[in-house]
Amino acid sequence: MKQAGRIVIITGAAGGIGRALADILAEDGDTVVAVDLPGSGVVEFARGLGYPHLGLECDVSREEEVLALYGRIQAQFAQIGVLINNAAVGPTMTATVDTGVDAFRRGLAVNLLGPFVMAREAARRMRRGGVIVNVASMAGMVGNPKRNAYAASKAGLISLTKSLACEWASRGIRITAVAPGYVRTPMVAELERAGNMDLAAVRRRVPMGRLARPDEIALAVRFLASIEARYITGSVLAVDGGWMSFNQPGDAHPAMEGTPRAELSCPAERTGARIVLVTGGANGIGAAIVRRFAANGDTVVVADRDRAAATALAGTLDGNLAKSVDVAVESEVVALFEELRGRFGRIDVLVNGAAVADTWLSGLKQIPQQIEHVLDVNLTGAFTCAREAIKVMGPGGVILNLGSINSFLPFAPRHAYGASKAGMDILTRCMAAELGPVGIRTATVAPGYIRTPALARLAKAGRIDSTAIERRIPMGRMGRPKDVADAAFFLASSDASYINGSILYVDGGWTSFGDAGNASELYDEGFAEAVG
Repeated sequence: MKQAGRIVIITGAAGGIGRALADILAEDGDTVVAVDLPGSGVVEFARGLGYPHLGLECDVSREEEVLALYGRIQAQFAQIGVLINNAAVGPTMTATVDTGVDAFRRGLAVNLLGPFVMAREAARRMRRGGVIVNVASMAGMVGNPKRNAYAASKAGLISLTKSLACEWASRGIRITAVAPGYVRTPMVAELERAGNMDLAAVRRRVPMGRLARPDEIALAVRFLASIEARYITGSVLAVDGGWMSFNQPGDAHPAMEGTPRAELSCPAERTGARIVLVTGGANGIGAAIVRRFAANGDTVVVADRDRAAATALAGTLDGNLAKSVDVAVESEVVALFEELRGRFGRIDVLVNGAAVADTWLSGLKQIPQQIEHVLDVNLTGAFTCAREAIKVMGPGGVILNLGSINSFLPFAPRHAYGASKAGMDILTRCMAAELGPVGIRTATVAPGYIRTPALARLAKAGRIDSTAIERRIPMGRMGRPKDVADAAFFLASSDASYINGSILYVDGGWTSFGDAGNASELYDEGFAEAVG
């Protein structure tokens, strides 16, 4: 994932998530421009990183200071590769009736207007391949009392992420966001000291039973800023330990004494090959996922109804196994997992990729049996595989479900397909809430339009208009199977250790576009005028 030579601006870099980001990216070989308030110690911190890293003081809520900041950066560096908008003021935890307008505006100025101006000035100086990652918050996605300005600013930052991603995609600039849950940072520590937060209660509410470490948020940001995320723009990745997947009274995790060890320091890396099962792994996206894990040295089981294709793929990858299975047949799934238990003793990663699509009949002509077949493969089959995988997984296990943009934006006449993928999304969340306490994570990777043999057949048959589809995608092109495979590999890795129940869209910005017209042609003229 290393991309030496990039100039990376990090705001709010003196503490917490920002400091973790600076440390990680500097170690990767990037040049870090650490930015924070006067008196924050950011200049000394950057000096400790060594040459050529730079520390600069700036209040991002003041446009004149931001302009002066970019003047200094431009004078020293040829171009900007990455901007990470991390600076923020925390919630005041003041009742609505006691909150003054000035305090409300201050939250918006730092957390929303500041990131906008920072992004605008970065984009003016970025070439194709530039990346902006905004650090939003779970507070911008679910409601909390007494967090009005903070929550509104973070919701606004999420919306800004999506709208700017659509506007600047045609210029080759990607914009994404992470939405952290509770993180063990100085901001959270101060809230606890002030009596405004009970961390023991917070831990009980998180299915994983702990707060995130700053490095866990930083590693998610690093992925989104990397080449492996090249087809991800406008997406918002929740890094919350499963908080937003839990929806019932009571505690999500049993109470524990003291602070969990994994909240204080990174656990030792697992060594040795993982055992990875990929259903629907013989062709298209599934095959790319198989190749990605195999390239890492993992032992991959290619499970597919197409025995010949599965065998051929496994034969090209040393030490991997092909199995013929119809995931819609429960007895075949049970037999597969029994065999794998006997052979390996465990499964570390399950990728539920097996899927079929509708017959392209209108709702007036479809019969229940046709819908039921899609549900049997895409949803019930995925559930059965997950159920059996759980029986042979230990702590650290990961279940990845291959979703779709159709669960977010369904379209006719693929009624059954969209319904099955929506069911899979909530399956991810339900299992995140249930399995978090035993150390098993779940996530969904949701592709947009990806150039696969199946898609080519639809285009040849006149079922889809590839040109019209690409105009609807802000990035102006369809993705490749490798784009999805790289995202799946990240979600299954230790770098995603606090991601649980989340959905990551790999769609070129499709789910972020809400305007009329063509997404990939709307803004070129305006951007060209703005940058001269």
